[in-house]
Amino acid sequence: MKKKLLEDLKEAMKDKNEIKKNAIQMARAGILQIEKDKGIELTDEQIIELIAKEVKKRKDSIADYERGGRDDLVAQIKEEISYLEVYLPKQLTKEEIEEKVKIIIANVGATTIKDMGMVMKAAKEEFGASADGKTINEVVRALLN
Repeated sequence: MKKKLLEDLKEAMKDKNEIKKNAIQMARAGILQIEKDKGIELTDEQIIELIAKEVKKRKDSIADYERGGRDDLVAQIKEEISYLEVYLPKQLTKEEIEEKVKIIIANVGATTIKDMGMVMKAAKEEFGASADGKTINEVVRALLN
């Protein structure tokens, strides 16, 4: 995965695509920082989780920029997201998430909203980076109410 990021970074630099270059550099910097701090080498799965967090941060910031009337930054952030999502697994639809969450609820024996934490923990382990926490939360909440 690191090799792919490096190749794509070189390609973005050759193409003079600043937004793609910056998005990939930020992801690589995050990877290197964690590896240096913890003295470990991240697996592809951990790298995917880190990229998913970067995408989530960007998605969360879009609303703030829209409120501030910064359409230029909204467009830039959306473009960065599109470049980073290439490295993530296919995102599940809400319907696919709902089907799997129903099975998880049955497996953990959840019956009320009080069991939400237990269901969320199992769901996040099941889905990994293929579904975002916000969507999982909405589905679990709806099914347990």
